[in-house]
Amino acid sequence: MREKVFFKTFGCRTNVVDSQIMMSKLKDFETTLNENEADVIVINSCTVTNSADSTARGYINGLKKSSKNPRIIFTGCGVWTKGETLFKENKIDALFGASEKENINQLLLNQDRFFEAGDLNHIDNTIIENMIGKSRAFIKIQEGCDFRCSYCIIPYVRGNSRSYSEEKILEQVKLLASNGFGEFILTGTNLGSFGKGLDGKDGLALLLQKISQIKGVRRIRLGSVEPIQITEQFKELLDEPWMAKHLHIALQHTTKEMLNLMNRRNKLKSDLELFEYIAGKGYALGTDFIVGHPGESEAIWKEAMENVTKFPLTHLHGFTYSKRDGTPSATMTGQVNGDVAKKRLSELSSIIDEKNYKFRKNTTTLEVLIEQKKDNIYLGYDQFFNQIEVTSKADLVGDWIQLNQYTIDKEINRAIFE
Repeated sequence: MREKVFFKTFGCRTNVVDSQIMMSKLKDFETTLNENEADVIVINSCTVTNSADSTARGYINGLKKSSKNPRIIFTGCGVWTKGETLFKENKIDALFGASEKENINQLLLNQDRFFEAGDLNHIDNTIIENMIGKSRAFIKIQEGCDFRCSYCIIPYVRGNSRSYSEEKILEQVKLLASNGFGEFILTGTNLGSFGKGLDGKDGLALLLQKISQIKGVRRIRLGSVEPIQITEQFKELLDEPWMAKHLHIALQHTTKEMLNLMNRRNKLKSDLELFEYIAGKGYALGTDFIVGHPGESEAIWKEAMENVTKFPLTHLHGFTYSKRDGTPSATMTGQVNGDVAKKRLSELSSIIDEKNYKFRKNTTTLEVLIEQKKDNIYLGYDQFFNQIEVTSKADLVGDWIQLNQYTIDKEINRAIFE
């Protein structure tokens, strides 16, 4: 009997791809989607915030109480921040860095405790035949980040920006498209830096065009991009039918003072102009926003919220500032009280929720990919990255459906599909 391995994936879509790569490399083990039957649990960790570290630690503590007593293997970004401590405390049985993930089969055959941190220069060579447990295909096109935002630990745990070869990416898309996947989500640590150094050409825009020409590709969705990475070449693609009508563009804040403190490259005035232009193309727009960064006074917060109301935003990945040792922000004065930060995040979320509701009331036909069934309700996302609940007698998982009639509630859209 082969041992069963369960992958617990925390964090971003890049980690989702990394877990899929590891699953594809297990030759002497069996992948399970049921945590309770696992002999080995691989934790693919995130370390973008203290909360991410705490969540992983809490998960590990829970496993130690399990009657199954699985072997616990730790990998991901947390290897470079909390991994050594967890290993020394015997909280985990083994540890390996993301650069070692393609060797996972051989690593797991080693029954001894081991610590293989790896390096920050690696690029994967694996072509995945299938996305286990997924209806959408995640395609990693680059690793690392050359930006050095004051608050961010990620460049120190993912390394500098490096791109996957276009040939490998297209080969990956072709294979997954031939295996029935129609929606492709491009992901990376700093997605817009793909193909840097192409003599002024937009590597991401060129790649999108080539992916769109592959048979079976129906919709292409992007992970997060920076405002300064939206080029004129990219804008020319906004009207293409294969582009998902949703972009996630990282702002992080909406005041000049905070953007300077954060060492951000985007500017408030040009950010607003860009968002208004893209919204004019019928797009839903999401963003990242850090609340409670050092120096965020009450006056600055008030100004930020006045500016937020001007942005045509529909989605939010908002979080309170998390101090990361080794980053410039960690030593800045003007720390914001945690309760104040939470209250501000709630205020911001309410504003964006209302904007999303108004956006959904002004949309018409929805093109939905049904991803899963939960409690007799089908769940999927439309072209605007809004989730919808669908009731149907038919089995819809993995199907594309078009909806012209649906109910728009405050929290979510709902429909009956005959």
